[in-house]
Amino acid sequence: MQAPRTRVVRRPVHGVLLLDKPLGLSSNQALQKAKWLLRADKAGHTGTLDPLATGVLPLCFGAATKFSQIQLDADKTYEAVLLLGLKTTTGDAEGDVIETRPVPDITPELLEKLTAQFTGPIAQIPPMYSALKKDGKALYEYARKGEEVEREARNIVIYQLNMAVTQDLRAPAAIKIIVKCSKGTYIRTLGEDIGEAIGCGAHLGFLRRIETGGFSSDQCISLPELEALDEAGRDARLLPPQSLVADYPSVTLDADNAGRFLSGLRRRGTPGQWGKDAVLVQVFGSDPIAFLGSAHITADELIPQRLLSPIEVQDMLQRASH
Repeated sequence: MQAPRTRVVRRPVHGVLLLDKPLGLSSNQALQKAKWLLRADKAGHTGTLDPLATGVLPLCFGAATKFSQIQLDADKTYEAVLLLGLKTTTGDAEGDVIETRPVPDITPELLEKLTAQFTGPIAQIPPMYSALKKDGKALYEYARKGEEVEREARNIVIYQLNMAVTQDLRAPAAIKIIVKCSKGTYIRTLGEDIGEAIGCGAHLGFLRRIETGGFSSDQCISLPELEALDEAGRDARLLPPQSLVADYPSVTLDADNAGRFLSGLRRRGTPGQWGKDAVLVQVFGSDPIAFLGSAHITADELIPQRLLSPIEVQDMLQRASH
């Protein structure tokens, strides 16, 4: 007879875990595993990484989930290997090979030309094997039935592209690329488009996200490392929710203004009291020192955007005092 599963008692957890997502797990599977290890009652991730991809996946817990959109919108940096001469159904190594073509010499001059061609603003057609919706269904659902539907091109930006010839036994030739790009960029599609520009076709053999919104892979922890820690050690790996808005200016309020702000009320200041007009600022209370949420400043008025609840503020103060 199978032993009953131990029921996990959930608890309020507030913060950001920088996870090094493993190969083969979906972003949601990785999130659920981390959520279980932390016994967290509320969690969300900050943008999907394919099961084939590894690397930086910021996971938000509790109050931090209110600021996850900032990471969703952030620029990202990827490292990838393009396998030349082979096209697959999915644009990556998980798909079946559907076409093979000879590969020309990959010269420094060709790489320089490709770098210039694929740097800057680009209109990119999303791949069929993606989670984008069409008439309420994910594109990959159509693709699995062998159907192709029309997709609108999306405007993305490749800020930086480094390319170098590398070795890979899975293909006659390969290129390693490092790409800094805007949100919504599909590296699989970029790889396929580079393969078409060369004239031989290509698919992605390796993909790793090495940076997103200022968080890098060397700050991350793996699931086995997280599992090996006790609960206090796991909690110590959490960054505070305000780490998601740490690049923005901050405003500190006295106790009276902090209470009113936390109730959702705008605060009118004297000229320059809150600083310059800003689309986003992080807001703190001074007595006690506590993160309250985000706001924007217009004409000396501090206007709440995303607020922590009083219970969340109290939870975080209690954690800080331990």
